[in-house]
Amino acid sequence: MNLLQLAFAYARRRPLATLLNVLLLAVGVGTITLVILLTREIETRLEREAAGIDLVVGAKGSPLQLVLAGVYHADVPPGNVPLAAIEDLRGNPLVREVIPLALGDSFGGFRIVGTEPAFVARYGAKLAQGALWGAPMDAVLGSDAARATGMEVGATFAGSHGLAAGGGEHDAMRYRVVGVLAPAGTVIDRLVLTGIDSVWAVHAAHQEPAVNGDSGDHDGDAHARREVTLALIRYATPLAAVSLPRAINAHTALQAASPAYESARLLTVFGVGTDVVRGFALLLIAASALGFFVALTQALDERRYDLAVMRVLGATRRRVVGVLLLESMLLAALGLILGLVAAHALAATVATWMPAAAPLASAARTWRTEEWGVVALALGAGILATLLPAWRAYRLDVAATLADG
Repeated sequence: MNLLQLAFAYARRRPLATLLNVLLLAVGVGTITLVILLTREIETRLEREAAGIDLVVGAKGSPLQLVLAGVYHADVPPGNVPLAAIEDLRGNPLVREVIPLALGDSFGGFRIVGTEPAFVARYGAKLAQGALWGAPMDAVLGSDAARATGMEVGATFAGSHGLAAGGGEHDAMRYRVVGVLAPAGTVIDRLVLTGIDSVWAVHAAHQEPAVNGDSGDHDGDAHARREVTLALIRYATPLAAVSLPRAINAHTALQAASPAYESARLLTVFGVGTDVVRGFALLLIAASALGFFVALTQALDERRYDLAVMRVLGATRRRVVGVLLLESMLLAALGLILGLVAAHALAATVATWMPAAAPLASAARTWRTEEWGVVALALGAGILATLLPAWRAYRLDVAATLADG
């Protein structure tokens, strides 16, 4: 019988204890791996969706709320700002690009965004069907929005006021789908895009001042009363990062917020919770290692006579130690594999138990560098649990053990 067969035979002698220790390690490994997968996917998506946006400019209020509303479309904006104030930024030599957004309505739970074609280009999105909007009330759906609502090119729909389901519909002004975007893997997949003039027209028809005005009046006074929700800014020079936000915040009625800074602040707050979960997972792994240690120590006392017989039959001290080490490593490897498989499976099905986190399911298809650390941690726990029992087996007094029977 070789070492592997002998290790399996010893592990099967205490099936319940073996199973509990393996499951405990699997839960610890699965928990810490799932946290790694989801947190890294969140960080990656936040960085990807904010890439190319240096500044978000909007109404005074919470800068984090402004970034969440304008970049990630996960919050309501603080308010609206005059279009003229945003247009003034286009002439600023520190500004390379200004993309205004008009928000406020939704369709099927997906936000309707009034904007310009440059918004589509910024996310690198491509058309899968149809074309971009070219007239008022034309709409282009992101891939997720089109799939969830069942809308195709040529279909019409009415927007609902607000983002929550059940808001009053603007039945008098219906959008016509003229295009569907291919999946881009960013927030644009979950948006319904249209021209800003469409948003103005819808709210003008309902005499709502939120996105202001009489859509049919194009004179200077009407233009001056136009409002948008916010604007996405790209700097023309790195020096703009030092002076432009301060100038906007201090000398205008607008507020400037940096997506990079606010995202980092959000991840810091989010990281406190993930650190707690990681600590709990490490505690489980430590408890599993302790369980292995106790099980191996007890098993050593039961196997002393067997090990002494092995020594008499010619087994070396290293071979005896190798049996204990291999047994522990096999159990640790089994718990590790179960934990990793469970973590990736849970990440793949995250949409079923947390629909809002559906975009994070792609984390299941990636192997993060940090997972190698989990592998080393689990196998290291198995080795540490074996050290003392292995040392005692190495120092075993064969003659005394056989004499005791």
